[in-house]
Amino acid sequence: MWQRSVCVGLLALALGYLCVLGPDLPPAALRQLSASLLGTLRRARSLEARTVAAWQAAIVRPARGWARVAVGVNACVDVVLSGVKLLEALGLEPGDGKNHAVLSSGRDLGEAFTHFMQRGAAAERFFSDAAAFQDIAQTASEHPAAQLYVGGNAALIGQKLATNPDLKILLCGPVGPRLHELLDDNVVVPPESMQERDEFHLILEYQAGEEWGHVRAPTANRFIFSHDLSNGALNMLEVFVSSLDEFQPDLVVLSGLHMMEGQSKEARQRRLMEAVASISDIPTDIPIHLELASMTDQDFMSNIMHQQVFPLVNSIGLNEQELLFLTQAASGPHASLGSWSGIPDVGVVSDILFWILKEHGKAAERPSDLTRIHFHTLAYHILATVDGHWGNQAAAVAAGARAAGTQACATDTIDTSRVLLKAPREFLTSHTEAPAKISLNPDEPVVHWHREGISFHFTPVLVCKDPVRTVGLGDAISAEGLLYSEAYPQ
Repeated sequence: MWQRSVCVGLLALALGYLCVLGPDLPPAALRQLSASLLGTLRRARSLEARTVAAWQAAIVRPARGWARVAVGVNACVDVVLSGVKLLEALGLEPGDGKNHAVLSSGRDLGEAFTHFMQRGAAAERFFSDAAAFQDIAQTASEHPAAQLYVGGNAALIGQKLATNPDLKILLCGPVGPRLHELLDDNVVVPPESMQERDEFHLILEYQAGEEWGHVRAPTANRFIFSHDLSNGALNMLEVFVSSLDEFQPDLVVLSGLHMMEGQSKEARQRRLMEAVASISDIPTDIPIHLELASMTDQDFMSNIMHQQVFPLVNSIGLNEQELLFLTQAASGPHASLGSWSGIPDVGVVSDILFWILKEHGKAAERPSDLTRIHFHTLAYHILATVDGHWGNQAAAVAAGARAAGTQACATDTIDTSRVLLKAPREFLTSHTEAPAKISLNPDEPVVHWHREGISFHFTPVLVCKDPVRTVGLGDAISAEGLLYSEAYPQ
């Protein structure tokens, strides 16, 4: 670090010396020397500082933004604390990890938490035993280190969007008294959406390098679980859709479908069909964004993707776990890949995004409205869009990445001393066709490529070295990306 500071100082002196000598030098020589020294000065800054400076220039508001956004339908109170501290408070001993699709005991919780912690992966699970969950929730909420926050994808997206005073936000979900207190004043909650009791979700966080028995977390992340019947049944979906006539939104953001996994297969299928009917009632001139979350049932994901929900929405947001599960559930490209190894390969991610939009997105021969996917992972983001439907996507992907850096570090602006650029410096854009090889330039961090009518915008993330809070990060990213996006009238 001190070497860079000395270099910057010497370059500044050199520029000053040039200014003094300027009158005695030929104009062409002066321009060449000045450009060379300024270029060296820019390169002397850290990669992170150069990225932030480039983002500042790239992040501009769309020509036609949103004024009113309706968000639904999952909402709760998040109880956030260290997963290791809770497991210790519950008297659980470190053991082997196991991926349980549904939790039914403290032992299941310990095994599932260990399974995902050792991979540094996020996950969300339903806890089937109501009494056992209430005991665990009480222990968690009374723990000295516990913190209570707005929770649920819809409520988190609404809360993030509400920080913009020019936006009016409608939130529909099971909103109890404690959650209502936590919401921003700019968030409107219909009376029909209020209920007497809050739904609580437990967010078990772990830090990079944190240990639990023989397990050491490679990265910071979180494990979420709940016994949430209101959100699990999408109880507020009909209230949400019926509220749109009066609210008249420019954009609808929908989330919470993953919460239905706690129901029986028959009940879930019946409710999904009812949900599809309700979503179909939303006027087609209002763009709909669907935020996905962690799921375990491949049949359920396949139903959502194929004939059910995907064709009804214009945009989706998802992370690397959800993207891989999606292609596995539908036998898409790279479906044989069992899990990601480190940072997800950009070419693999690009192939899957291309396949989703090409096979399930909007086309003349297909009744689908899907034209946009916002993919986010720890080290980078990609926005993939069908040409002619979305604008300002370079700004949108950069804004989403910037939000990841500020929210994880809990700062208003990116502190370059607290973040690292972890994205690959070189990558291929595909593994299924003749790819382009791209070298990342921090001075131009938003990279664009094109493939058969689909545009890709890539940008790195400046990863927080010591994250303060990881929960809700994906929701904040999607919210910020939507805020800077412009949907073209069709």
